[in-house]
Amino acid sequence: MLFIAVDDLRTELGCFGLNHVQSPHLDRLASQGMLFTRHYVQVPTCGASRYAMLTGRSPARTRVFSSNEALYHGPSALSREERPGAQSLPELFRRSGYRTVCIGKISHTPDGRVYTYKGKGDGRPELPHAWDDLATPFGPWQRGWGAFFAYTGGRHREDGKGHRDGMEFVAEADEDLPDGLMAARAVEQLRALGKTGKPFFLGLGFFKPHLPFVATKADWEAVANAAMPPPHPEKPDSPYWHGSNEFFGYNWSFQKHSPLEARDALKARRAYLACVRYVDRQIGKVLDALDTLGLAESTVVVVWGDHGWHLGDSMIWGKHTPFERALHSPLIIRAPGVSRAGTRSEALVESIDLYPTLRDLCQTEFSRTQHPLDGRSLRPLLDGSASSVREAAVSYWNKAVSVTTGTHRLIATRKGGDWSGIGLYDLRETPDPVSNLADRQPDVVRRMLEMIPPLTR
Repeated sequence: MLFIAVDDLRTELGCFGLNHVQSPHLDRLASQGMLFTRHYVQVPTCGASRYAMLTGRSPARTRVFSSNEALYHGPSALSREERPGAQSLPELFRRSGYRTVCIGKISHTPDGRVYTYKGKGDGRPELPHAWDDLATPFGPWQRGWGAFFAYTGGRHREDGKGHRDGMEFVAEADEDLPDGLMAARAVEQLRALGKTGKPFFLGLGFFKPHLPFVATKADWEAVANAAMPPPHPEKPDSPYWHGSNEFFGYNWSFQKHSPLEARDALKARRAYLACVRYVDRQIGKVLDALDTLGLAESTVVVVWGDHGWHLGDSMIWGKHTPFERALHSPLIIRAPGVSRAGTRSEALVESIDLYPTLRDLCQTEFSRTQHPLDGRSLRPLLDGSASSVREAAVSYWNKAVSVTTGTHRLIATRKGGDWSGIGLYDLRETPDPVSNLADRQPDVVRRMLEMIPPLTR
């Protein structure tokens, strides 16, 4: 089992039909497995999204609507004592006899250890009883968050020296940056794991294209003059719009507010795509290793984006919205003997579906979970025995709930026993929240509100 997580990855890839993006290795994987074109995350922020995916539990049960520290802090924290059932996906595989290895960001912290951005913490595993090895290489950055916010030469955002550039493209080699080191370490691990002849679960979490936009000089040169569409320019009339504080917290050569000048917006969009090109190449190295080592035909491969990202769309730069751009992310599964090569599923699927899907595909010996799983196995989609598994996908952001059907997105905020801030958008017209149809289509609003599950514990 090879599980690859990519931070802040949009569905802006070649396999989604976008020719201006250079993503040949992800495109190749999609041609060998199934591309899920309507995959939605539970929460549009890193930690809470990964919490839902790793536990297989809906925020309607856990109340994890935004917290990046949910796995180890507060009422939702996983127990440090081993429980009768597995508390997380990799723990289930470990208790089934798999060798489990974590490289990079699978849970929220960049190496699976509990430390803050500034390096404070006790370093305990973020996922108790899940990993045999926490094998993230740090290189000259010395620690996880340093590697996550890395510039070349060991510099990073949290080193106290004021490094806050929004983009840097000076590295000559892939291994001059953390994701290149992680790809090399993953290849080493695959080589060692393959020699044992025993099952393994390798979790590999790449950092890019997360901010800051840092990749090699060659990646920038490849996209610096690329033609690409501009972002949707209109600011929505919505209480859920935000001012992109994460993005504008970095140093840019342009003004620190939206809207950006057209040339500046294009530069930022190209910088993002340079990072996509870089991380795609790292994924390619790992996929090539599976082939070379003779492991491809016996290894389920998943590539999962932890959420989407507004790349200037609706005058937003970043995630943290209940809109389509932030909730829609890539999902590719290649399951030898089950998935059909080069297939695309337009079925609505959620990140919490991955836990039951992988348990189903791998038929793990240990199958007991500490809590009931809220997701649904995607195996029927993979083998072609079904065309859908759910009527709607439901996501959360703070007090807002976002419901996606095959045609519409509804956004509403709980207010006591009622709803406020209701927005209804026709996704067949545009993914961006342009025209609020709530007042004109009350029947659709009512029907979609009924799809929101009650909050439970």
